[in-house]
Amino acid sequence: MAPKVLVLGSNFAGLTAALAVKHELQDDVEVTVVSKDDRFIFNPSFIWIPFGKRKPADITFPVAPTFEAHGVDFVHAEATRIDPQHQQVATANGSYGFDYLVVATGYREDFSPIPGAGPGGPAHAITSLEGAVAAGEGWRRLLADPGPVVVAAAQGTGCFGAAYEFVFNLAYQLRRHGLRKRAPITYVTAEPFLGHFGIGGLPGGERLLGMFLKRTGIQAILDSAIAEVVPDEVHLADGRRLPFRFAVVVPPFVGAEVVRTSGLGNASGFVEVQDTYQTKGFPNIYAVGIGTAVSVPWQTANPVGVPKTGFPAETMAHVAATNIAAQIRGQQPAKRESFAEMPAVCIMDAGNNGVVILADRMLPPRKHGVLIPGPQSHAAKVAFEKYFLWKTRHGYVGLP
Repeated sequence: MAPKVLVLGSNFAGLTAALAVKHELQDDVEVTVVSKDDRFIFNPSFIWIPFGKRKPADITFPVAPTFEAHGVDFVHAEATRIDPQHQQVATANGSYGFDYLVVATGYREDFSPIPGAGPGGPAHAITSLEGAVAAGEGWRRLLADPGPVVVAAAQGTGCFGAAYEFVFNLAYQLRRHGLRKRAPITYVTAEPFLGHFGIGGLPGGERLLGMFLKRTGIQAILDSAIAEVVPDEVHLADGRRLPFRFAVVVPPFVGAEVVRTSGLGNASGFVEVQDTYQTKGFPNIYAVGIGTAVSVPWQTANPVGVPKTGFPAETMAHVAATNIAAQIRGQQPAKRESFAEMPAVCIMDAGNNGVVILADRMLPPRKHGVLIPGPQSHAAKVAFEKYFLWKTRHGYVGLP
């Protein structure tokens, strides 16, 4: 029988890893994907949903036909238990054995450090599809009854890019509706300086983002933690109270609960991995994407997370797939690429403007890093969204 590769998760990292292994080994491997979600979701476009620029159907597609077209089995079920020693994963639909396991279970929003935030609370979040849709309701209420706005990247978050994109898109949309002066915006961030992004910053980034904020009239509060969110106010840890008519908080992330309880993950559910993306305790178990644990070469007064979505998640998945194929062929896993050494490639949208972010390494020390502002960034992000959804829907994971 062909070796069995089981992949938990079907978004960026999971879909890429599953198809890359299958493309590499063809009939010499059985690949099965188990996922609680039956749709691929293009998370970078969440920032546009509240303003009606995208609908959920525009940025999602069912994954079953994609996997079927490439000879990969798909099971729509949530993993409830991982048994690394006996190489079994339990779900509500039964148990699945594996010779090799890829954990790509993504993230959960963690509102516990921010009392009052979260679904059903007075502040919205735009880091889930459901949260982005709900934020659209708050946006429409703001248009009908303008007032102060607070956008916050909370302590511990690693999704600073989304917070910047949302606040600049918000300012752009308010200008379009002629409401900018009636809805003053305050941006709160745990970053020690503008443009830290959870990657230590890039040359000129602080000055460039300061110019963006000044030009759009956004007041920034740096290096701050949120104590709680109550109706109509965000309370900061230093005692300041920020009134709002509309508020969005980008929370920290944690890994899947099943990963934490299995013993594979740390207290936050993130998995410690080697540069091969093998887990440190089991050479046949890999972890890729947001669910991996990453160490950073700095300390900050307020916790600052690390961005692992998109390009890093895909890169990890390809490394893991190459190494699994090598093991199945009787070779040693030789492909290595640490998170710190990956190139940083990102497009930050700002409504009708934006910034392209490029660097030779994700984390310092770096030799090269640049931020390129301009309206072409918005066009580039829209084009990339269309391209990526097309390539992923068709399973062309070998394309850049």
